Formats: sequence, C-alpha cells, structure tokens
Amino acid sequence: MTKRKQIIFSSALGIVLLVVIFFPHRKNEVESLDEVEVVDSAGVEEIVYRYGIPMNDYEVDFGVVKKNQSLSAILAGHGLTGRQIHKLSTDSKEIFDVRKIRSGQPYAVFSTKDSVPVAEYFVYEIDPRSYVVYELKGEGKISLGKNPVEWKPKTAKGQVQSSLWNAMVDCQADPLLAVDLSRIFGWTIDFFGLQKEDEFRVLYEQECVDGKELANFNILGALFRHAGTDYYAIPFLQDGEVLFYNEKGNSLEGAFLKAPLDYFRISSRFSNSRFHPKLKIYRPHHGVDYAAPVGTPVYAIGAGTVIAKGFQANGGGNYLKIKHNGTYTTSYMHLSRFEKGIKVGSKVAQKQVIGYVGSTGLSTGPHLDFRVYENGKAVNPLTVKSQPKKPVSDTNRPRFVVLRDSVINQLNAL
Repeated sequence: MTKRKQIIFSSALGIVLLVVIFFPHRKNEVESLDEVEVVDSAGVEEIVYRYGIPMNDYEVDFGVVKKNQSLSAILAGHGLTGRQIHKLSTDSKEIFDVRKIRSGQPYAVFSTKDSVPVAEYFVYEIDPRSYVVYELKGEGKISLGKNPVEWKPKTAKGQVQSSLWNAMVDCQADPLLAVDLSRIFGWTIDFFGLQKEDEFRVLYEQECVDGKELANFNILGALFRHAGTDYYAIPFLQDGEVLFYNEKGNSLEGAFLKAPLDYFRISSRFSNSRFHPKLKIYRPHHGVDYAAPVGTPVYAIGAGTVIAKGFQANGGGNYLKIKHNGTYTTSYMHLSRFEKGIKVGSKVAQKQVIGYVGSTGLSTGPHLDFRVYENGKAVNPLTVKSQPKKPVSDTNRPRFVVLRDSVINQLNAL
C-alpha cells in the first residue's frame, strides 16, 4: 500500500470511529432535552395569602366594624340570609362569641369573581394578633388564626424636661414605654418626683404585626440617671423566672406581705360587679374583704408614707392610704381605730401596725376592705407579687456578670 493510500485509509477509519463513539451520546442528549419542560417564569402569577386564604382567587372587601354594627348587619350586606347568619352565630359559640364583635375592629369578606359575587369567607380581627375565619360555604368551618408577629430591636435615649412621657415623645419612642420603665424602677425611683434633666437609656424590642407597632415591649436593659445617681435594670433568668436586677445582682422588685393581717378569712374578692350587702345593688368592689374580729392588728404590707387618713360615714369609715413608691398605693378601710402616732406624712415600715379591724362606715360586720392601686388604677390585691425576690445566686453570678457587662456596654454606647 502506498503512503498516500495509508493516509486516506487512516482518515476514513478515524471518521467511522468518531461516528460510532459520539453519535449515540448525541442522540441520548437530544432525547433528554425533549423531556425538559421549559416554563416562562414571566407568566407565573405570585399567589398572595391573607389569613391563609389565596387573595388572587377572590374579590376582597376590607372594612371596619361601625358603632353598634353586628355580625348580622355586616353579612346581610353581602347576601347572606338571616338563617345562615343565625347558624354561624350558633356554631361559633365554642370558638368565638359574636357578641364580642367591637366597633373599630377590621374585617374582610372574600367573594367570588363571578358576575354575581358570592361571599365565601368572612374574617374578623379579634385583636392585632388573632382573627377568626368563617367559611360561608360547604361545611361552614370556623377557625381561629394568628397573624405573624415580629419583634423589632430598638433603642431610646432621652432627658426629662417635664415628664417621662413627654421625654419619650421627644426621642420618638412610644410614650407607653414610660409605663414599663416606671414599673421596673418603681421600687427605686419615685416617678412623681423626677427632676429636670434626669436621663434614661433603654435597649428593647417592640412587638409588630404586619408592620404595625403594638404597645408591647420587651426591655433588654435600661439605665436611669436620677438626681445624679445611675440605676441599672438588667433582665436575668433565675429559677425559671426573668426578673430585673441592678448591676450588683440585687432584685429591683421590693416585697409586699401576702396579706395585711395575720388571722383572717376572705369574705369578698375583687370584682367589677358585686352585690352590696347593705345597698342591695350591684356595683364594683375593687378590693379584697378580710373578715376578722374587731381589734385585729392591721399591718402596712410594705414600707411607705401615709398620704391620707380620715373617716367616710357612707363609705370606708376610718381609712388610711399608704404610698409605697411611684407605682403602688394601698388603702385600708373600716378600721375601728388607728394606731397611735399614725398621721398624714408618717413613714411606716413593712408589717408595722397602722390600725385595727372594725366595722365603721358602710359595713355589715367587722372586716378590712383592702385595696391596691397600680399607677392610680385599682388592681386585684391577690395577684400582686408579694414574695421577696432573691439576689443573683453565687452559682448564677458568672453568667449574670457576662450579661451585665454586655448590657452596660451597649447602654453606654448609645
């Protein structure tokens, strides 16, 4: 074979081998491409859900409950019959009482996109966090739902010129944050006696729903400079309870006695509607009645200052009021007499005798009507924290020190 023929033969053989090797692979590749479904993403509609319902499928009518407007009035305007509405109300009793629908609350009606729309869902927002969904078709299911909650980290720093409330407004923080601070520092600082140029710094989180900020705060650390002295508040978990401590690890919560007398039985509890045994009418009773013999000693449940002492013939009879701090005030009524030396302005210690059980004023028998006020509002005395709070234990101190130093550094950096 000549050299030229060898070259031609070799080239031909190479071409054949290339075809044998690569052609099947190419065929399989083409077949695999045929199996791929190509989707144009530009034509895909994003499904938007609200209350777990796909809004894209419905016409949605958002509204706000008007004054004296009921569920019946709302749904009747969307084509539901009286019988349908009555069934919804009845079926809903175990989940949500429709009589609790309040004016000013948002609602939504989801209707079909037909030429004649048919309402298929009604949603009522109970509060910013929760809602109830009524299915207006099929089985008529009723369910509760929760809006997603977000906690936004925030800080506030300001100086008191007139009041803490106004100072919060001046630094563009929610003024209700002042209430939380007054509760935390209430045993240390008299917030009715703040001085001009007192300062505060706060690390906190604020609860948000759908971008709306709620008046609910989680304070992560605070510094209040009052009359030239720095007061810290550091939240720390100990024994399964989160309390606020100062930089030395002492609890900021003072202690109240569980009750203002030793021997007693509770004859009447805190109520917004109690039948008065003498007036024979229902009216609020914002205290706890302790039945006890005449002359039983009555104690101040905590240290404080007597701010009122007097007699009400058609009310509390002989009564005393004690201011314990900027947050708490207590009242003791129907006393038979006062302890000697007790007068307005007297400083009293915890468990100091201030008077004696009696039946003066509007009373049917010997007892003590005891009341607690938190920021001027009557609260149930039986739910007020009373036990002394322990300082940070030696076991927990290393963990507390790490947190304390971190909080203080962040507050100083504001």
